[in-house]
Amino acid sequence: MKHLSIIKPGIIFGNVVTLCGGYFLAVHSHGFHFFNFLASLLGMIGVIACGCILNNCIDRDIDKLMERTKKRLMAADNLSIKIALLYALVFGVIGFLFLYLGTNTLTTLIAFIGLLAYVVTYTLWLKRSSVFGTVIGAVSGAVPPVVGYTAVTGQFNLVAFVLFLILFCWQMPHFFAIAICYRDDYASAGIPVLPLKRSMAYTKFNILIFTILFFLVTMLLPILGVTHVLYLITAGLVGIIWIGMSLWGFFVEDDKMWARKLFFFSIINITALSIAMAV
Repeated sequence: MKHLSIIKPGIIFGNVVTLCGGYFLAVHSHGFHFFNFLASLLGMIGVIACGCILNNCIDRDIDKLMERTKKRLMAADNLSIKIALLYALVFGVIGFLFLYLGTNTLTTLIAFIGLLAYVVTYTLWLKRSSVFGTVIGAVSGAVPPVVGYTAVTGQFNLVAFVLFLILFCWQMPHFFAIAICYRDDYASAGIPVLPLKRSMAYTKFNILIFTILFFLVTMLLPILGVTHVLYLITAGLVGIIWIGMSLWGFFVEDDKMWARKLFFFSIINITALSIAMAV
């Protein structure tokens, strides 16, 4: 059981929630098929677990330098690199097999692109060298609802693109809030997050911009006619609250406390939105 933490269950659960939002949104017009759903779910769990394990392996040196991550299995040298890579291979192969055999080629390709973006472009390259690593991390994190949608429809259309944009815009304030909360940790590890490389005011401005963009893109689904009034009310409510919380950040004295509240609300926000989308 101690090895379970290497797949980051919390991250997997969060991505499964958004995957289900995209999946059941598509089911409204295309019908529900149990094996297709199970393959989508288990496939993405396998792919995400693979990415998380590889991330743990690659980042074990900088994880040792941060209070938040120094007790992770790889950072604490409680698991060998060979065993960890074997876990990643098994999860990855099983995940892609489920997606390929139970969904369609497009869905499998999108999941593969998401994995490459996370492991290669983000973890191996930009995370340690550029503030734009957050952007690539947001790209990979926006894949699950698209996978859920294309698993049903077999096509990447305007609705799928909007789902991608919703998750992309959501992740930017979510990541920036984490960066503010743990900026001392990131400074110790030499990771170039926005609050360190620019100013706190600039970071807060970016948070505000992306919360506004998030609100606007969530409104596109009702315009496209694929959601009902419950989604519209939920999206409007959580979007306005999130914008208000972002504006509040310009007047607080304790940036970390504010960022922590913004972070926790972001989780409530996307969970509520995914549920409303599915219902």
